[in-house]
This record gives sequence, C-alpha cells and structure tokens, in this order.
Amino acid sequence: MCGIVGYIGHREAYPIIIKGLKRLEYRGYDSAGIALYDGTNIKLSKTKGKVADLEERLEKEISTAGTLGIGHTRWATHGVPNDVNSHPHYSNSGDLVIIHNGIIENYESLKKELIKRGYIFKSDTDTEVLVNLIEDVKKKEKVKLGKAVQIALNQVIGAYAIAVFDKNKPNEIVVARLGSPLAIGIGEDEFFIASDASPFIEYTKNAIYLEDEEMAIVRRHKGIKIRKIKDDTLVAPYIQELQLNLEQIEKGGYEHFMLKEIYEQPSAILDTFRGRLLSNEAIIKMAGIEDNMKKFLNANRIIIVACGTSWHAGLVSEYIFENLVRIPVEVEYASEFRYRNPVINENDVVIAISQSGETADTLAAIKLAKSKGAFVFGVCNVVGSSIARETHAGAYTHAGPEIGVASTKAFTTQITVLTLIALRLARAKGTLSSSDFRHHLIELELIPEKVKKALESDAYVKTVAAIYKDAKNFLYLGRGYNFPVALEGALKLKEISYIHAEGYPAAEMKHGPIALIDENMPIVVIATKKGHYEKVVSNIQEIKSRSGKIIGIVTEGDEQVKALADHVIEVPETIESLTPLLTTIPLQLLSYHIALMLGRNVDQPRNLAKAVTVE
Repeated sequence: MCGIVGYIGHREAYPIIIKGLKRLEYRGYDSAGIALYDGTNIKLSKTKGKVADLEERLEKEISTAGTLGIGHTRWATHGVPNDVNSHPHYSNSGDLVIIHNGIIENYESLKKELIKRGYIFKSDTDTEVLVNLIEDVKKKEKVKLGKAVQIALNQVIGAYAIAVFDKNKPNEIVVARLGSPLAIGIGEDEFFIASDASPFIEYTKNAIYLEDEEMAIVRRHKGIKIRKIKDDTLVAPYIQELQLNLEQIEKGGYEHFMLKEIYEQPSAILDTFRGRLLSNEAIIKMAGIEDNMKKFLNANRIIIVACGTSWHAGLVSEYIFENLVRIPVEVEYASEFRYRNPVINENDVVIAISQSGETADTLAAIKLAKSKGAFVFGVCNVVGSSIARETHAGAYTHAGPEIGVASTKAFTTQITVLTLIALRLARAKGTLSSSDFRHHLIELELIPEKVKKALESDAYVKTVAAIYKDAKNFLYLGRGYNFPVALEGALKLKEISYIHAEGYPAAEMKHGPIALIDENMPIVVIATKKGHYEKVVSNIQEIKSRSGKIIGIVTEGDEQVKALADHVIEVPETIESLTPLLTTIPLQLLSYHIALMLGRNVDQPRNLAKAVTVE
C-alpha cells in the first residue's frame, strides 16, 4: 500500500517523481503529494484524490524547479483522506520533510511526549509524529540527520518505509525500511528511491533492495552508506540487475491493465512452466524442490498460508496435493494463522503464496513458521521481494508485472507452479503412475492454447454482463477443484464492480443460500463435465425451480446444462485438476465488463491496494 518515489541527482526531479507516482498508482491510494527542493526553498503540494489531481494543482501552486524531491501516494490509515493528512509532512521547524508507508503503532504515546515538549501537529497522521520525533532527536542529541533517523526508529513500534531530507543538507536523502519495501536505483551521480523498481526502470537497471531494519544515507558525489538500524553496523550494498522492462509495465494498446493481464495469461502460464516442464522426457525440473526433496517427502503435512486471491490458489492446490501426493494439506489465512497460536512442528512444510512477495500478514506467518522449525517454501511473482528472501527456498511464477489491483494472471500462474510441485512430488513419492504423470504433463502443456480458446468467449461474456450489470447480488457455485474458483469469481466481482457476491460449494446451497434465490438473483454455476457433474446439474435444477437466473460455465459441447441455464459460457475440456485454469477466465471477463459498464475504475478499485504491507 502507498507509494514512495524520490530523486536526487543532476536532472529535474519533478518529471521523474510525477511519472513515478503514476507508475505506482496500482498500489492503491486516496491522496498524493510532492515536495521539491531547489537549493533555497522547499516547495510542497499535496491533495486528496488522484495523481492527475495533484499534477493539475501543483503546476498552478508552485515552481517545479529542483534536483531533489520526494513524492507519495497515500492509502489512509491514521486520519481520513484529505489534503492535510496527505504526505509529505514537514517537521515543526520546516527543515525536515518526510514520506512514509506503514503504521507507527506507538504514535500516540510519542505524540503526547512531543506535545509536552512544545511540538504542534496539523494532521492526524502517525507520519507527522515520526518526522517531529526525528527533529527532536536531532536537536537534543546534536546529531546529523542519518543518526537522528536511526535513534528515532529505535523508539518506534510498527512498520515503515521512509524517505526524509533536511533542507540544510541538499545533497542527501535518508531512507529506511521495516516491513514495507524500498528500492534504490543507482545511476551516474544520481539516485532514485521507490517502493518498487517501476518508477526508475528507464533510467537505470541497477538497484539495491533494503532489507528489514536497514537504513541508507543516499548522497550525491559520495554514494550510498547502508547501516543496521538496531546496532549501527555497516552493510555492504548488494546491487541487483533489474530484469523488468518498460514494455511490461505499460498497457500495450489495452484499455486497462486488468484486461491486458487477463489476455496475458496464455503467455504467463507458458512462461511459468517453460524450462520446468519437459513432457517429451516426462520430467519436471524445479531446483527449489529438487534441493529440498527430503523435506517435502518426509513432511507430516503441508500448511499453505496466503491472503485474498493467493488463498484461493492455495485452496485449489489443496485438492491437487491431497489427490496426487496423498499428504494432508491445510490452507490458512495468513492474517489468522499468525495470531491463533497454531501447532507447527519441525516436520511441517509451510508454503507461503503472495503475488507481490511483500504481503505483511504472509511475511509474519513465515517468520512464525521459521521460529517453530518448519521448512518454509515461497511462491511469489516478484524477484528479490521480501518473501523470496525470507523463505528457505521457493519458486517464482514468472507472470511478469501485474499492475491491475485485482489479480488475474497471478491466480493462474500460482496454480500452475503449485501443480508442477505436486506432480513432481507425486512422481517422487510413487503416488502417481508414470502413464498418469505423463498424461498430466501433456495436458498442462496444452493449457496456454486452451486459455486462448477460453478468451474467445469475451464478446458473449460482454452481452451477459450487460444483462446483469444492475444486479445487487450474485451467487457463485462450484464443486471440488472449482469451489475455490467460485470464491475467486465472487471476489473479483466484489473488488472491481462493488456488487455484493458470495462463493459457495454447490452442495452447500441448500444449507442457507437457497433462501436468497429468486428471479432477481444471478447464479454463476461452474459445471464442467469433469468431477461431480451430475450433482451440479441437480443443483441447477433446484435453482431453476426457484426462478434463479443461471449462468453456466460448461465444457465445450455440453447439452444438459445448456437446456437448463439462461446462459452458458463454454471452456475447452481438460483433466479435472486443471479445469480451474480455464473456468476462471470467463469469471474474470464477466467482472471486468460489469465493472466497466458501471463506470468503475477497473485498475484502481476503491479502498484496495495491490501490495498490502500493513495489517
């Protein structure tokens, strides 16, 4: 959540920062602001609303000159979204300016103490408390900004990524992180600071990702000095070469990032298994699995921890792992797992799933599992992210950047990776015959083309969306492997259209939700030929007898559901465990078109953020 952009160097800072903030809009926010320094004055402009609102306001209010600047997009935590609570924030003297992602949990006690010392606060934010705490330390201890930041951060409880500068030291920005990502781009006598690398990808391919409890003093003409916040020890900078490219983070002719990412799924799935799946040789090659095979084969159980869409991918993989590998699997919300004193043993394997690799609750669950001696395996999309660094081993999804807040290709590529893992373990364990193993590999290899075929339903899905766009409620039903797809379909509709929707196991319909069904209720039923087809058909009969409007997701050539449903959307046939990779496609498209018809901001739905780095 929130976005940080900063620049210090020989270029004009404003164009870099404003473009960078636009690149970070996918993170979710409700206000934005920029502070620029021209060597004489700090010029600050901020507003509730979008970056475009800031751009219009700023260019009227202040001069954009200056080679030092910081910018921010805020997702409100402390204080309502308004101009005053927006970042950046000044210290009382006006010398220090800060931007901050995260939450300072003990801000109230710090604020009370600072008020006693004469400090005045204009906003409701924890961030204004932090910048004044830094200023207070700087004055009392008579230290430079970097040391003041270090001392102050040792007094705070919570999570943060910060960038702060002192107008009296115009060649320096101090940055720090704990639980919220921060990257530093390195150019020729210039430095870029951002929540991720997308704001500076066209300027440099070299970046440093700060670790938790690290701070850096970024100085022109002198380079970067990184220290541990707790004990002041120096850290050798580790410079990574970025694999990201500019084309990946632009829309490429699509109206929205979400639509682009839906249509990228054939190539994203292919990229995810490319080099790992060799169907001709009947081999799956995954270094993270091969190097830790004993851990997996000797595991008493697998615990999957995730949030949101990743949790749904975990539910799909529960069916896959238990069916193929014959090992008990538990799927946990990371946010609940970390607080309920779970029973974790040394022979447990914990799989943590996160698109961004920065999800705060999932990171906390990882740390808890490691402290109990469990082996932790990460599945994420972002190279070098916190989860990639915190886990013992892992696998990337190779989905490419996902900018739309509502995950689409993250879901299908996570299922792809988890399927590869399950198949490799099943073969090693001997719970899957060589012929069945080969058959699964062949079918998985065909999935990208079948997803392309499923995308051909787009025009028809659009006509269905037009019929039901004004519905107040939706019900999504599925069985077996497709029950989690029903949950995911309902989540997508809620996220981007703001229509209330619920996903249920189809068999549970008669245990409550059936009371909601009438002629105004659209019910999306996933009824592929594989699995419990006849049982689902019976559920459809029950809906039809109560006048519900049925949208069936069916296998190509289906006649039985077609005769009962108001609308049917066909997907290609595949083996049962792979059907979620196909049945989710029309549900993504349905949500997209309904949201668009309702005039919603599809890529940036209200109140949501792409990387949830606060609890």
